[in-house]
Amino acid sequence: MSFDRFNQYRVMWVMVFFDLPTETKTDTKNYRKFVDVLEKDGFTRFQFSIFLRHCPSMENAKVHIKRIKQNLPPKGHVGIMHITDKQFGMMEVYFSTKKEEVPQPIQQLELF
Repeated sequence: MSFDRFNQYRVMWVMVFFDLPTETKTDTKNYRKFVDVLEKDGFTRFQFSIFLRHCPSMENAKVHIKRIKQNLPPKGHVGIMHITDKQFGMMEVYFSTKKEEVPQPIQQLELF
């Protein structure tokens, strides 16, 4: 049995980037529906059109990616990327010129 189950190369982050139209009431409704799907699935807003989700494994990340694909809005651009926890930890985040800490994952209980 391997003890590296939660190492920083196995743990994944799923990032969703999007640019959706909000010109009509229908567009706005589709935008809101998509954001609601992301939030209900445990994604956190990182920037206005970027959401993040911490996943304990690639297998778990694939489940969330599939869910996103099933709920894509009819218009706009959506990008989905997954990276390792190690790669995510190397990100530098700035607010204006002040460096901020990279967001820490929410502690999740995994039952197996």
